[in-house]
Amino acid sequence: MVRIIAAVCMVLGLAACQPEEPTVSISSQNAGDGRIAKHLFGAMQSGSNQRSQSFGGYARGCQAGAEQLPETGPTWQAMRLSRNRNWAQPVTVDFVQDLSRFAATQSGWEGLYIGDMSQPRGGPMLTGHASHQTGLDADIWMLPPDRLNLTAAERESISSISMRRNAGAYTNDKWTPQHEAILRAAASDPRVARIFVFPGAKVAMCNSATGDRSWLNKIRPWWGHHYHFHVRLNCPEGATDCTNQAPPPAGDGCADAARWVNNILNPPPPDPNAPPPTPRAELTMSNLPGQCVGVLSAN
Repeated sequence: MVRIIAAVCMVLGLAACQPEEPTVSISSQNAGDGRIAKHLFGAMQSGSNQRSQSFGGYARGCQAGAEQLPETGPTWQAMRLSRNRNWAQPVTVDFVQDLSRFAATQSGWEGLYIGDMSQPRGGPMLTGHASHQTGLDADIWMLPPDRLNLTAAERESISSISMRRNAGAYTNDKWTPQHEAILRAAASDPRVARIFVFPGAKVAMCNSATGDRSWLNKIRPWWGHHYHFHVRLNCPEGATDCTNQAPPPAGDGCADAARWVNNILNPPPPDPNAPPPTPRAELTMSNLPGQCVGVLSAN
């Protein structure tokens, strides 16, 4: 089954294989609006002049009043500036800056290289992610920054580095205690709902963690995520129009990660009765919370 799912992910692309999402209540005021949402949100070049707020769920939502992470800070640089995806809710911008300051205390790290956060008004993206829609997701590169004065051109051409070996069953020789320390700091932050990383990294941390292991609960294995790790924040307190993902199961999650690794190393035979995969339909405005129409039309 793992082999089948992996093949589906390769065929349908990253957007079809995102971490599990909760059911989102959709407002009826968008009923019948068949406009393709990614074209509308992908065209927005700046945030809306509204109070900062997330609407809907991580894979069916939008964001008002987003803040732009500055392209360069004392302990971070935003990458791939041409994508214009360094926008997020204030809590996410604060979290990224806080984590980057911790990363800068680690040997060999000047801070963090920050990948995709969200579009200026969130919503579905033209390419790539199915999530990152509400300004509460951020991708953190695995590449340890050795300098924070990259030019815009360098940020387009430089690549992160893969941490995986044996298709993600194990970490490779680029994985360091500093990677684990940064992931542990991120997972220990109460603002964080969960972190997605490749299975071998989770198992490596399960094997090396000592003392309090509660932080491991938030780190979950998922396809890909070996060039970066994906941090997802909880909805801010009092954000009644924002939909949280269900919390992960109790425990450290290490047995689940070990099963992922076993299925990579010893893939079960394909299920001959498995139905063919159904491509994910394009999200229309009627699929998003009704407030997203106002987010698009705001100054």
